[in-house]
Amino acid sequence: MPEYYPVYLNLAGKHCVILGGGGIAQGKIAALRDAGASITLISPQATDGIKRAAQRGHIVWLEREYQAGDLDGAFIAVAATNVWHVNRQIYEEAEAKGVLLNVVDDPDQCSFIAPSIVRREPVTLAISTGGASPALARKMREVLSEARVLQWAELAGALGKARRVIKEKRLVIDPNRWQCVITEELLELAQRGDEDEAVNIILAQLQDPEIPEMCSDLSECRTGGCAKRAALRAAEAVS
Repeated sequence: MPEYYPVYLNLAGKHCVILGGGGIAQGKIAALRDAGASITLISPQATDGIKRAAQRGHIVWLEREYQAGDLDGAFIAVAATNVWHVNRQIYEEAEAKGVLLNVVDDPDQCSFIAPSIVRREPVTLAISTGGASPALARKMREVLSEARVLQWAELAGALGKARRVIKEKRLVIDPNRWQCVITEELLELAQRGDEDEAVNIILAQLQDPEIPEMCSDLSECRTGGCAKRAALRAAEAVS
């Protein structure tokens, strides 16, 4: 089984071709549309959901079988015909034209595989078993969807704003320091809706070299906060 390189693709305005008109093909449409892809679906038959998507102008539906040349101009394609020899022809065309291809339930003919997704805007987690067990990937998605760790996604807005300010001012910040400013206290501010205050704290801590409890080395950090800060708090509690 191949080793896959995990990557997020920018599909805005890119041409995507879906071959097949069943439930699996229908299930691909929403995520590809959300990513901004321009979708052409090719199949002689289609589900009601696909027909509605075509009627609403969300996709172009070509009501026919796959033909050689259907991947011309495509950036990415999904083969969901459920017919092995047709999927094989699609694979061979994709390989010849350098089109990224996912052949459903056949990782040996895929140049990419679609992971299970856990989303807490604007954070997205992608889970893959490398094609070994899609069921396991789905199970992990279900578990992670309820995991407390996803609450950290609520800090993305404040951190993103602070990052833009740092870029605009062309400041040089030790990347390790970003890790150190992500604390429970900061998360609580974001959860209360005090994002501007959170941004101010982030910027102050990033730029102040005199804060003694901040980590200077990422190896000193740990999940849940800075080890050095935790040690200082423990010492304060004892005294």
